[in-house]
Amino acid sequence: MNQQHERGILSIYDLKKPFNKFIYLLVSLAILIMVITMIYPILQTFFSGMKPNAELNTFPPKFFPSRIVFKNFKDALTLLPLGSFFLHTIYIFIGNIIFSLSVLSLAAYSLSRMRVPFRKVIFMFLLLALFIPSSTYLIPNYLNLVQLNLLNKFAALWLPSAASAFYLLLIKTFFDSIHPEMFEAARIDGASDFRCFVGIAIPLSVPIYATLTIFIFNAVWNDWFWPNLVIGDAKHIPLASAIQVYVLNARLTEYSVKFATYTIATIPPLIVFAFFQKFILRGVQLGGVKG
Repeated sequence: MNQQHERGILSIYDLKKPFNKFIYLLVSLAILIMVITMIYPILQTFFSGMKPNAELNTFPPKFFPSRIVFKNFKDALTLLPLGSFFLHTIYIFIGNIIFSLSVLSLAAYSLSRMRVPFRKVIFMFLLLALFIPSSTYLIPNYLNLVQLNLLNKFAALWLPSAASAFYLLLIKTFFDSIHPEMFEAARIDGASDFRCFVGIAIPLSVPIYATLTIFIFNAVWNDWFWPNLVIGDAKHIPLASAIQVYVLNARLTEYSVKFATYTIATIPPLIVFAFFQKFILRGVQLGGVKG
């Protein structure tokens, strides 16, 4: 029985050629190097959190621990209230999701499916924000929050998240890929623009929303500078800011406990990515099909 193989960029017949085989091996080597460079810091942090503290100061350093010390993770959980800071991060994430997806979805739908005057000019003007370094508008955003009396409030973290030109570009591009005949048929049946937005655009855009959920979660989880700037009360800062204040800058804390804390902090993003990975792949597939 002949076994069928899925046709890829290079078939088994192409690989018989020496030049193609050399290029294939070169590309595979480059991918392997990229994988190692990305996985190595994660594994190094994980294994360092299992080592005795004295072993971290030995030379030459060892990659694998000589013995596993689970007490480091127990001390990491008692070093600071990770649960409270984790809830603060989730609260900020939920607010960012609500503000970002609601505001940017309405803006993207208006620019994609509604006859807004000068919509192309408006869209190009918004895309100019992609070429502006984020550090240049930190002070203007901070001054705006001062005038609005929003410092030391979670709204100071929610409102700026709704002004992302990159997320707007992704949502608008996905709205553009939806068949226009679906909106025309709905309008013939008497549906308003808002009804088309709620009944057609949003249900078909679940893959891109799932993708943006990962992006927003990753941004919220890793951001420590902006929360430290706009939230003065250290008891209400997110987990990344708490680690920067109470763990990274702590001089009396053992390095093994610090690495154990870093390891615990990396687990939720890995879980979120593993759960939403299928939505990302589906979003790429649907976004590339137009007909």
